[in-house]
Amino acid sequence: MIDKIKNFFRSHIETTESDTGHSKHGVDLATAALMVEIMIADSVVSDNEERRIKQLLCQHLDISAADSDVLFDLAHQEVEEATSLYQFTALVNDQFSAHEKFLLLKQLWHVAVADGEIDKHEEGLIRKLSELLHIPHSIYIKAKAQAVGNSKG
Repeated sequence: MIDKIKNFFRSHIETTESDTGHSKHGVDLATAALMVEIMIADSVVSDNEERRIKQLLCQHLDISAADSDVLFDLAHQEVEEATSLYQFTALVNDQFSAHEKFLLLKQLWHVAVADGEIDKHEEGLIRKLSELLHIPHSIYIKAKAQAVGNSKG
């Protein structure tokens, strides 16, 4: 699994080491994994949610549709093997600014509304993630309002 991830990022996405020693691809995988966590939170996976995650990955990571497909699959596998959310949130906390965390939170809300409704499990998980990412409640509410407002308009 690790070799598959490394090979994908080596051949498809340019990697750079940060000051903390984490590579960009680790953070990208963590971001994708958190989106997948939201998608599966309600135990109902819709094509709209999967498509929305892949769109968000393309837009925010500036990767091709083919690369987003592979990253999505890798993230899905990573989520299945994960024992906690900490491995993903720790990378985000180490690498993201407050503004980047806000954008990620909006992306998570976009995934939650992709199937037309926000399930209580999705909302609960996003709330938990916002706490693990040290995001104030007011920012949590702002991200939700913007994402839900965009999905209706």
